[in-house]
Amino acid sequence: MANDKDFILKNAVEVGGPTNVTLGTITSSDIDLSTGNYFSDTLAANTTYTISNAGDVQSFQLEVTGAVKGYELSGAAYDSVSFSVSSQESGVTALSFKPDGTVVYVVGTTNDTVYQYSLSTAWDLSSASYGSVNFYVAGQEASPTGLMFKSDGTKMYIVGISSDTIYQYSLSTAWNVSTASYDSVSFSVSSQDTSPRNIQFKSDGTKLYVTGYTNDTIYQYSLSTAYDLSTASYDSVSLSVTSQDTAPTGIFFKSDGTKMYMVGQTNKNIFQYTLSTAWDLSTASYDSVSFSFATQDNAPCSIAFSNSGTKMYMLGQASPAIYQYSTVSAYTITWPSSIEWGGGVSPAAPAAGETDVFTITTDDGGTTYTGVKTADNLS
Repeated sequence: MANDKDFILKNAVEVGGPTNVTLGTITSSDIDLSTGNYFSDTLAANTTYTISNAGDVQSFQLEVTGAVKGYELSGAAYDSVSFSVSSQESGVTALSFKPDGTVVYVVGTTNDTVYQYSLSTAWDLSSASYGSVNFYVAGQEASPTGLMFKSDGTKMYIVGISSDTIYQYSLSTAWNVSTASYDSVSFSVSSQDTSPRNIQFKSDGTKLYVTGYTNDTIYQYSLSTAYDLSTASYDSVSLSVTSQDTAPTGIFFKSDGTKMYMVGQTNKNIFQYTLSTAWDLSTASYDSVSFSFATQDNAPCSIAFSNSGTKMYMLGQASPAIYQYSTVSAYTITWPSSIEWGGGVSPAAPAAGETDVFTITTDDGGTTYTGVKTADNLS
């Protein structure tokens, strides 16, 4: 049955709802019965409903659409989808995605080359293919270990362990590495770490983060001009990850800067951190949340997430290949204890994209309610 709001409203009486349907409002998960008797909510977080301003005898309906949240390592699962890059590079070190998920890039130390792959279905590695597009970086770095792009694809950055330096390139055609040229701009991080690995920028290009393999530490830098390495300086801000892994190889930040993820080769895990102040490493703390990659590859070296955070990718050196994971969990509902549900069990939240309708009635002014699910899976 299609999810048709007009159909639901017109047929509210037939499924036991109020005879005069008035759309009401939900504010901060509170169902205010003074505003109407038909309510609609799409879950955007784990939700605890409350009910206010009930009349002496009142029936109302609540339409709830389920959803999922991304970046959920606790709910991560391997998709049994991988993509081998061994025909191009046997010594892979880093990967990076175009923001729309239609292109993925890999660099390694065997051929010192950035390789470009197309995904005909965004974020789906099973649709990936190599189109013989690449760019050789050995003129600047003979052992590239990190790769990153400006958000619009017109700049590319390489870091490596032969010089402990980040190099900046321009792409005359955005996201096409075959059009890259060296800007003669670089920035040394050797004063912080002599074995830098993956790098990542803040989404606006004013912060830069480097994974230090020697000291098991993540370092933070500022750029006074966004994405311009010539304006970079060390913030004297760092985060030791030794307690989680003594061989960190990659990092990834959630787009809002409130979460950081680190992958390491000692434990073969990805670890999750929270930044209480977005993009400020000095406020980072470990969440005691991790996920093991060991079943797929015992030498994970680089990680990435889709924009929604519902997919995660790991580049493994043992294969070498890219592996795809789902990282989602469903939002939940907590109902008021004053509702007595038919069957004695409180209903769960609808699955992602599905819509359920609940009819709830009181005859004592809101002291107690009875509840019934009157429409199921209207997606």
